[in-house]
Amino acid sequence: MTAFPPRAAAFGDDAVGSEGSLTNISASQASGLTAHATTSTAYHPTAQAGNDFLPGPVLLLGAPGVGKGTQAQLLVTKYNIPQISTGDLLRGNIARGTELGLKAKEIMSSGHLVDDEIVNQMVLHRLQEPDTHQGYILDGYPRTLDQAKFLDRTIADPIFLPRLPVVAISIVVSYDQLLQRITGRRTCPTCKHIYNIYSNAPKVADVCDYDEAALTQRSDDTEPVFIERMKTFDAQTAPVVAHYRDQGRFAEVDGNLSLESVNVAIEQALIDLRRATR
Repeated sequence: MTAFPPRAAAFGDDAVGSEGSLTNISASQASGLTAHATTSTAYHPTAQAGNDFLPGPVLLLGAPGVGKGTQAQLLVTKYNIPQISTGDLLRGNIARGTELGLKAKEIMSSGHLVDDEIVNQMVLHRLQEPDTHQGYILDGYPRTLDQAKFLDRTIADPIFLPRLPVVAISIVVSYDQLLQRITGRRTCPTCKHIYNIYSNAPKVADVCDYDEAALTQRSDDTEPVFIERMKTFDAQTAPVVAHYRDQGRFAEVDGNLSLESVNVAIEQALIDLRRATR
């Protein structure tokens, strides 16, 4: 079962690691699998993929707030592939009044979660569109082991281009750094500038540097909410990670680096994984 809250209600997915931003985060060492990116990987130039490199389906993983959205957009821009968000698919199907959208709307109106079958079918239809033939970035799907297995079975059919398996890359960060990033976030209600009291504090506490408005904190940027979100994330993600790790289609990158270095590490991991899965 899958829930899709409006994006504004989530923790947010700001850029990873740029100095002085809200995103300085740390990560565990990458595992010893051949395909894994390690801390040292991020400090070396990415191996050239070549003009004919197909990124294929890429699942970016990471706890709420690690910057998956920013990293996904960098890959989208470089490879000219779409980012497929199940939240966007759900909202789009509801807005267009499709059969799946109407079913999902009825379920949500009754206070229940949208079931995997509906989500899977929305994804299946999306993956048949021409812009996915070089690859795509998966955002928020698969969330569960059943979804991961369904996706593997689906794209194994030769009709689904580019005929490559999903590879999963996780931006790994420390709990304490993520907690500071989320609970330290403050926003100016006037100019919308975002601060962090731990890493990018305003000159005067709780006052915007630009218009002197009193800064606000989102209601879900609290430690109790963060703890529950992390519990949910860990419980849902662990089986998905194990699934891709067991098949040699998983890598970790260190999120405690600059935005550019994290991107380099992700690209290197993607190249290594594609070489290993061909």
